[in-house]
Amino acid sequence: MHSDPIADMLTRIRNGGRAHLTQVDMPASGVKQSLAKILQDEGLITSFELVKDTKFPTLRVQLKYFQDKKHAIRIIRRISKPGLRVYSSSEKLRPVRNGLATQVVSTSQGIMTDRDARRRHIGGEVMFEVW
Repeated sequence: MHSDPIADMLTRIRNGGRAHLTQVDMPASGVKQSLAKILQDEGLITSFELVKDTKFPTLRVQLKYFQDKKHAIRIIRRISKPGLRVYSSSEKLRPVRNGLATQVVSTSQGIMTDRDARRRHIGGEVMFEVW
């Protein structure tokens, strides 16, 4: 049993990129699908799919690499953890690394990037950042 399934997802993606894997599999959930959708929209993964050929559904993430075989995700870091939740208002959500990095925020209106949260003037839990 994993105490933090989001950290497990991020670790699988990080380790898969370091091992130059084309895809990584993980247990599926609705939150993980939302996070994978954001990573795909940001251009950090190629695609993802829900595989239901076993008893438990699996989320399969296709990792993205550049022509020089460098992983598209340089750093992916969990911010809010089960032992220490980190919340931020929309006014305190600032661009990370001069806007080159993306923070993913869980809000009352769903999971979105920090740019969307600032545009909609809503705050929430800062889940992780990636660049």
